[in-house]
Amino acid sequence: MQEPAIQYIAAALFAVALFHTFTVKQFERLSRRFPRHAGLFHLLGEVEIVFGFWAIVLVLAMALLAGGDQALTYAESRNYTEPLFVFVVMVVAASRPVLRTVMASVNIVARAVPLPTPIATAWLGLAAVPLLGSLITEPAAMTIAALMLAPQIFRPQVPEAVKYLALGVLFVNVSIGGTLTSYAAPPVLMVASTWQWDSAFMLATFGWKAALAVLANATIATFALRKHLQGASADGGSSEAGVPAPVVMTHLVLLAGIVMFAHHPVAFLGLFLMFLGFTQAYERHQSPLILKEALLVGFFLAGLVVLGGMQRWWLQPVVSSLEPLALFFGALGLTAITDNAALTYLGSLIAGISDKSKYMLLAGAVAGGGRTVIANAPNPAGVALLKKGFTDETIGAGGLLLGALLPTGIAAAAFMFL
Repeated sequence: MQEPAIQYIAAALFAVALFHTFTVKQFERLSRRFPRHAGLFHLLGEVEIVFGFWAIVLVLAMALLAGGDQALTYAESRNYTEPLFVFVVMVVAASRPVLRTVMASVNIVARAVPLPTPIATAWLGLAAVPLLGSLITEPAAMTIAALMLAPQIFRPQVPEAVKYLALGVLFVNVSIGGTLTSYAAPPVLMVASTWQWDSAFMLATFGWKAALAVLANATIATFALRKHLQGASADGGSSEAGVPAPVVMTHLVLLAGIVMFAHHPVAFLGLFLMFLGFTQAYERHQSPLILKEALLVGFFLAGLVVLGGMQRWWLQPVVSSLEPLALFFGALGLTAITDNAALTYLGSLIAGISDKSKYMLLAGAVAGGGRTVIANAPNPAGVALLKKGFTDETIGAGGLLLGALLPTGIAAAAFMFL
């Protein structure tokens, strides 16, 4: 499937999909202007649909040009482990026992901090939970942080500009907060084994710098939010009935197992089926599972896998031709239009790449992981869980880009100068 015509069509459809992500708010407005076709416009206004929709168009174009068998072969040759894992870990991490456990831990720490509890809770949600992603993986951290922060920050009463700043901070902090270990962040995972980077190396080389940037970003966002946090809900659903300890332990063990086997779909899907059975058996201790939201995110990421798989022909020459400093800024810029894990994967294929170039590539890729929905795999999960708090219940690509500029700059400076 490397014929020039198909490559050019794939690149064009990728560009159309990117443009589509910047126009989702317009589709939502069209749905109200033309109620007769509201369903279609609302569908096209769902950002989680975008890449899956255009991936289907690409496969159909391949079928017309090269035949159905070759199109199907290409679609089946893609690795869908990450979309499957994000779907599974979102559902499990958002379950009431897991979320209540994290919220209880955060509240204990928040009450010990000499600040008003709502402010301390918001700061911990923007700082501590993203760093927790280095242990439980970034998608799980994004899910927990989004559900914790939604009733506090991402609500209609908070000004849009402040919410976009908080969203940018959350996305950037999750992207860089997974660099304390070698297995939790997708862009790190793509190069860790090839470049022989273990968790000790990640912590010493990237992790402490990322942690400082996370703390700075969270502090800035919390300061901007301080007037809007007083009186906001910070209980994360604590008014619901308590969950027995054995149920909590079962959920945490299943979540740990899913994280442990994150790169083995047969194993983590088996554990997920056990989780579904357990939630049915003890339904009274559960909140409704976020299956719809998680499926949409999985569809988005699967579409990105299909469309992104046809972009190597122009991305790899760009990445391989850059000197270390240019590579940093190139990766920082390219994350706006492609997944940061795809960039680091392409870098891992370059023979004889220097250690400085390796550092610059990963630093730029993770620092730029918060500016668009597609920049980092957990971002679509955050969009799916937080969009109801924004105007028209959609998150504008332009607003996210502007909101992430400051935290992206702080993250980039930390990796460049510390």
